[in-house]
Amino acid sequence: MQNQNQNQVPGTTNMSPNMANQATNHNHGAHEILDSHELIGCLIGVLEHYQLYDQNIQDKELKDILQRQSSFLTQLYNTVVESFSTGKDPSVPTQQYNMQQSNEVTYGLQAGQPKKPKQSVSEFTDECYSSFMLGQTKAACSTFTMAAAEMNNPVLRRVIADSVPNLIEMSYELFLYQNKRGYYQVPQLKEQDMNIMLQAYATSPQQGMH
Repeated sequence: MQNQNQNQVPGTTNMSPNMANQATNHNHGAHEILDSHELIGCLIGVLEHYQLYDQNIQDKELKDILQRQSSFLTQLYNTVVESFSTGKDPSVPTQQYNMQQSNEVTYGLQAGQPKKPKQSVSEFTDECYSSFMLGQTKAACSTFTMAAAEMNNPVLRRVIADSVPNLIEMSYELFLYQNKRGYYQVPQLKEQDMNIMLQAYATSPQQGMH
């Protein structure tokens, strides 16, 4: 007589075929589950904060950046949630974010008024909002990077890892916006000191390569 449990998924008891398939798809470790909740919550936080900033930003260019990033992050959120929930390839794969800022950076420092915390929301400016946005994307980038290094599910790991360059690109776009307007200044070393630092290393011969 054939064993009724012969076709069962190991470690399961009296599971229907649908339940068994679901169990094999949900191959997430506990640590991965917790990291996923953290990064999904991080994405929700970015999108909700962007909604707050959008109401108050005055500069059209910054508003365009916010709306473009918000649209991209919404799709990223949906892709991550689908991959997390199903353990399968998402219906919309990871996209590529392309910033619209030029790569030109202005170097040097100019003296300005000393900074201090604003005392009311009415004092917030586009400099503040662009700084908030940069902080949000940098935090998301760090969260995604740490999580991707310890993901178990191969599909979810790929989605998370492939999203890191996009979050870096968003952060760089915001840095360039701030730099162009003098909000984010970039000091340089003296030319002599810079050259000494640039020439401080030499390449190493490859070892064990045949």
